[in-house]
Amino acid sequence: MTQEYAGRDRLRELLDAVLDEDNTTLDQMAGGAHSSPFHFSRQLSKAAYEPPVAMRRRVMLERAAYQLRRGATVTDAAFAAGYESVEGFSRAFTRSFGHLPSQVPETASHWLPAPNGIHFHPPTSLWVHSKEQTMSALTEQLVAHDLDDTRGLLDLAKSLPDDDYRRAQIPGNTTLSWDGPEESLADVLTKLVFTKEVWLAAIEGTDFPPERPNDVATLVERHDESAPRWLAVVRDFDRRGAWDDRLIDALCDPPESFVVSSVVAHVLTFSAHRRQLARQIVRGLGHEVDTGDPISWLRAQRGEQSGEGAGEGR
Repeated sequence: MTQEYAGRDRLRELLDAVLDEDNTTLDQMAGGAHSSPFHFSRQLSKAAYEPPVAMRRRVMLERAAYQLRRGATVTDAAFAAGYESVEGFSRAFTRSFGHLPSQVPETASHWLPAPNGIHFHPPTSLWVHSKEQTMSALTEQLVAHDLDDTRGLLDLAKSLPDDDYRRAQIPGNTTLSWDGPEESLADVLTKLVFTKEVWLAAIEGTDFPPERPNDVATLVERHDESAPRWLAVVRDFDRRGAWDDRLIDALCDPPESFVVSSVVAHVLTFSAHRRQLARQIVRGLGHEVDTGDPISWLRAQRGEQSGEGAGEGR
């Protein structure tokens, strides 16, 4: 131990800086811990296996869930958690917990999966669950990036003329034969959303999803409803070690058997293909779109600034 840390609980100091009510940015957290943003993020990530911005966001959502269960309004919980709008809070909360903040079950846990077992403990403390097991960082990132990137493409589609949205740009294109043609941006985005709806129906044992409109506004609603359920399902597979379990899909005719891990891999594989296909179509229509790089997405999630390094410009 260096002299600098002698007699000090450095991890406790770092956590205090993360959770201080006045520290809402990485720079403020680092200042509270008398460190540079780079070293602060590096120290906490190494000690707690979670970047400071991501930890604060998660713990604040856990606190909000506890407050909502105790009767707080969604508006009060949103602003107490540091969100600038109720809509942004509701979207983040729903994606994390799998249900709307207005629908918190009284018996539901306010904890979210944590790589370090560190959770909000009322009224203003932390609880460390030493035996917690969570989904691997890679699996979590792949699933979360897929959901966020799909939402980003749907948001982009809102700004496009309807003619561009529905115009066939890749005549005769199909991704999977049983899914039919995917010639326009509308076709591709619809399949991105519908695929998860179908697999959720098979996993949850519900009816085949009914045919619904595929205008952008409706697709956004459908995605926002299915995305948190899909993330919760994958987390549950991992929590139970159910990757080798078999799913009997009665929605197929005749029913088929699928290994759970292959279902998740299937969804991720063809979703990644369709997201890049959507970008190809958008560029072909003369509109700008990002690359969908998971490196940039993760940096944004962690509150890090982009800079030169691996992956930049590739």
